[in-house]
Amino acid sequence: MINPSLSYPVQLALRASAIGTACVHAGDGRDPSSGALETPLVLSSAFGFASAEEAAAAFRGEGDAYIYGRWGNPTVEALEAKLAALEGTEAACATASGMAAVSGSILTICESGSHIVAPRSMYAETARLFRERLPRLGITTTFVDASDTAAYAAAIRPETRVLYIETPSNPTLRVSDIEAIVGLAKGKGLFTIADNTFATPFAQTPHALGVDVVVHSMTKSLGGHGDAIGGVVCGRKPDVARIAETIVKGFGGVLSPFTAFLIARGIRTFALRQRQACESAAAIAARLTEHPAIARVHHPALPTHPQHALACRQMHAFGSLLSFEVKDDNALARGRRVLEAVRIITHAVSLGDVRSLLVHPASTTHSTMPPDDRVRADIHDGLLRLSVGIEPLEDLWADLKQALVA
Repeated sequence: MINPSLSYPVQLALRASAIGTACVHAGDGRDPSSGALETPLVLSSAFGFASAEEAAAAFRGEGDAYIYGRWGNPTVEALEAKLAALEGTEAACATASGMAAVSGSILTICESGSHIVAPRSMYAETARLFRERLPRLGITTTFVDASDTAAYAAAIRPETRVLYIETPSNPTLRVSDIEAIVGLAKGKGLFTIADNTFATPFAQTPHALGVDVVVHSMTKSLGGHGDAIGGVVCGRKPDVARIAETIVKGFGGVLSPFTAFLIARGIRTFALRQRQACESAAAIAARLTEHPAIARVHHPALPTHPQHALACRQMHAFGSLLSFEVKDDNALARGRRVLEAVRIITHAVSLGDVRSLLVHPASTTHSTMPPDDRVRADIHDGLLRLSVGIEPLEDLWADLKQALVA
C-alpha cells in the first residue's frame, strides 16, 4: 500500500493518478438524447410507460424502465456508478445521509435478538444509534478497543451478526486491522460493515480487504464543498440490493437528484483535493508534535502512532484528519481559546470540506457520549479535531501557531 521507498508527496501523486480518471468519468457519458456531457438533472418524481405491459414488466423487475423517483433516478444512478468505481465494488446505493446508510445497513442485516461488536471510539451519532436506539428494537452492541482484534474475538456471542469497523476512528484516529477482523468474521459466518468516511476511497478501500459493505457520509470529503448531505452503501450487488430495498424503498431514505448532481460534481475534483489535504495534514501533524503547547498528536502518518505500521500496510494514504491535545491544567478552557483564536481555519463541525475545520469533540460532536465512555474512548477535554482543507499549508500552520499562542 504505502511504499516507504517513495516520499509521501510522490505516493499521493500516484494515488491521485490511479483514481483521477474514475473521479472525472465514471458514471458519466454523453447524453444520447441531447449530446450533453454533464449527466442530466432529472427531477421527475414519476416516469411514464408506453404500454400496460411495459408497466407490468417494470413492476416485475424486468428491464430497466424507471418507475418512481424513490425507486430509481438516472441522476442518482450515475452518482452510484461513480462511487462503486471508486470503492471497487459491484454496486452502490446512494442514501439521504451517512446515518441513513449506517442505520439501513444494520437494520437490513440485524433483527431483534441480534448482537453487534463495534469500536469504542467512533462517530458519536453511530455510537448513539448502537447505544440508545437499537436496544429498543432488541439489537445490542458490545463496544471494544477496535485497534485490538482479540477484543473483537472476545466479544463475539452466538447471537452476533455484525462486526462493525470504523478506521481511522473518529476522533482519535486509531487504526483497526481490517483484514484480521474480516478473517475473524468469515471464520464465524458474520457480516462486516466498514465506515470509510474518515479515510475515503483515496486513502483506503476496505472492500478490497474483504469487507462486505462499505458506508460513507458523502457529505464529507466525497462531496467536499459543504453544500450537500448524502450517504452511500457500496458492496456486492445482492447485499446492496437488499439494503436499498430496506433503506430507500422501505424507509424512504432517498437522495434527491439535485443533491446527487452536486455530489457528483464535487467528486470530479476529489483526487486533487485529497492529494493536497492529505499532504498538508501529515505536515501539520509532524509540526504539532514539536510544539510546546501540545501534549499529544493523533495521525497515522506519525511514526509514533501506535498503528503506524498497520496504516502503511492497509492504506493508500494517511488521510486528511488529525487530532491533537493541548497542554494545560485546564485543557478544556485552553482548547476553547484555540477554537476562538483561529482566523483562517473555521470553527465548525463536519469534515472533508475544502475549508479546514476545527472542532472540540468533548463539548460538541461527542457530547452525547456518557463522560465515562468518552474517557474510555480516549476523548479528553483538551482534544481538538482538525479536518484539513485545500488552503496552502503555510497559511494553515501560521494560523494554528498564532491560535496556540493566544
